[in-house]
Amino acid sequence: MMDLEQYRQILEFSPNLIWRSNLSTECDYFNKTWLDFTGRSLEDELGFGWAQGVHPDDFDRCVKIYTDNFNKQQKFEMDYRLKRFDGQYRWINDRGTPFYSDNGEFLGFVGSCMDVTEKIEGQLLKKMAQIDSLCNTYNRQYSMQLLSEVFNNIKLNPSPLSLLMIDIDNFKTINDNYGHLNGDKVLSSIASLIKSELRTPDIFGRYGGDEFLIGLINTDKLSAIGVAKRIIKTISQSGIKTNNDDYIYITLSIGVTTIDKESSLDEFINNADKKLYEAKRNGKNSYKA
Repeated sequence: MMDLEQYRQILEFSPNLIWRSNLSTECDYFNKTWLDFTGRSLEDELGFGWAQGVHPDDFDRCVKIYTDNFNKQQKFEMDYRLKRFDGQYRWINDRGTPFYSDNGEFLGFVGSCMDVTEKIEGQLLKKMAQIDSLCNTYNRQYSMQLLSEVFNNIKLNPSPLSLLMIDIDNFKTINDNYGHLNGDKVLSSIASLIKSELRTPDIFGRYGGDEFLIGLINTDKLSAIGVAKRIIKTISQSGIKTNNDDYIYITLSIGVTTIDKESSLDEFINNADKKLYEAKRNGKNSYKA
């Protein structure tokens, strides 16, 4: 059997960053791997000294997750950025678990951390390639990719699919009268309000400018019209606060179409686009199916 000194050596030279906290929630141990990573002394890290290395944008979330789970004596896992010895912030995956004495008395937490920067940055790059950063919807390229997959699958395994093509009415006048910063605020607010009316499987993308495209999965024409009506009502009743504390009231026009005999996704989208412009010609703040 290994003696205590052998266990200590294993902890000290583990490839993972190891920490321990006591009943006061303060940390009273960091292994050599942790100290080599941060370039700080054990005395610097003890208590809550370690938190000085946490990225300011992650600090509040990191401390809350730790203290909430400490109080509940339950395991946790979180990712946050920690400053390395060279001044660079690295993404750390931190897993903490409570530990107890032989008679079941809670003694604190022990944690093990790994540098997962490459994994996190890869995920962020993937998200950047898929998401419209202003509206927090899928971007045009990725939403088209998803819709293409659904469209092709339906041709093999028929099921209802509907499209909503959405355009903000008179958006140019918003930019002209309130400025582009408020125009951006309107776009992001509208996207958030629309998203609240959708289900998780639905495909919601920014098609371009002030146009949005929604793929309603397994949705027939009548149900799609119901979604369009709800969106129009929600938007028309929701004032959007500008940076000058004014409120802008927005309306939308929506084209609705349900898959029929279209031979391509482009044809399907073009049909929705034609319906959209019919709604525009009919006075806006309305849908056309």
